[in-house]
Amino acid sequence: MNDIILCKLGEIVLKGLNRKIFENKLMGNMRRRLAPIGQFKVYCLQSTIYVEAEEENADMDAAFEALRQVFGIIKLSRAAGCDKDKDAIAALAVDYLRDEMLQAKSFKVESKRSDKSFPMTSIELSQYIGGALQEAYPATRVDVHDPELTVHVEIRDLAAYVHASPVDGAGGMPVGSNGTAVTLLSGGIDSPVSTYMIARRGVRLIPIHFFSFPYTSQAAKEKVVELGRLLTAYCGRMTLEVVPFTHIQEEIRDKCPEEYFTLIMRRFMMRIATRIAKDNGAKAIVTGENLGQVASQTMEAMASTQAVTPLPTLQPLVGMDKEEIVQWARRIGTFDTSILPYEDCCTVFTPRHPRTRPKLSEVEAVEAALDVTALVDEALAGIERIRLDEQEDA
Repeated sequence: MNDIILCKLGEIVLKGLNRKIFENKLMGNMRRRLAPIGQFKVYCLQSTIYVEAEEENADMDAAFEALRQVFGIIKLSRAAGCDKDKDAIAALAVDYLRDEMLQAKSFKVESKRSDKSFPMTSIELSQYIGGALQEAYPATRVDVHDPELTVHVEIRDLAAYVHASPVDGAGGMPVGSNGTAVTLLSGGIDSPVSTYMIARRGVRLIPIHFFSFPYTSQAAKEKVVELGRLLTAYCGRMTLEVVPFTHIQEEIRDKCPEEYFTLIMRRFMMRIATRIAKDNGAKAIVTGENLGQVASQTMEAMASTQAVTPLPTLQPLVGMDKEEIVQWARRIGTFDTSILPYEDCCTVFTPRHPRTRPKLSEVEAVEAALDVTALVDEALAGIERIRLDEQEDA
């Protein structure tokens, strides 16, 4: 029995003349994700990517779960293939779907003929396979309107395939197909979700974390490293840029009015992110900002912080409710790490009464007390880079 994985493409099928580029990018991402698990053959035919084990003892369960986290795949199925013969297909369905048929109370068969030379129509084939399954499993009744189990039969170029209902994939676009951006990654709930969402649009990401030792602990940094590692299951391998931020925050504390602390801190973050982006060919900055959530996320405050960068700022969470963000964090597996009780630099020197409706001219006047260029250069010179590899067991 030829046990394989069928991966259905989402938006890629709409890409016209550029479609092959996106398919190749997706297959490359899939091969890298599967490499720690075993040897697999990955190829694309008729808007479906096929994954076949090249080793007898390959872990198909692990491969299937890994591929569910690869952006660009909308549906996945564990399937078995056979010759394009109605009796061979019926025998395969009876054998391969034994567990599913015994567990279900009702079923129906849906057939699809990509190979139009097959001598039966889709309806005729469904009826034939349905009859064989009903005879083999009389306790499971046929229900074409609301079945508990749908059996899928696909007649394709190379073979016929049988599988149960597909499961959802991660969707989106293949990582790397829509350029590169830097993403600001704190230890909170929001920034891992915003990173995930932009990666889902096909963007390769370079995470940046601002670290203020000794005001923030080594454990706080390790928390962010762990968040980055969790995200590699979706984003692929990344290198975390850890920026020393202590001196900048101390200078802001010593030379600027308290109500402007957070605004000026975030302007420094954007300047540093811009320099890192330019050094790496990145074309945008991703933030986890959410309109009105905190004082630094009013329209005026965000305009003030974004004024220092010529790059577009991508804010996928800007209109979401906090509960929606939490649900996404749970779904992608970052929530439990995000809520660990370790501080990050955004909690250092937090003003008691922050300015929520700042005028840009006021912020610039306050910031003039600082040697901005020297502070940015110093921070960039002290960056620590941590390689985040894709998780074998993610």
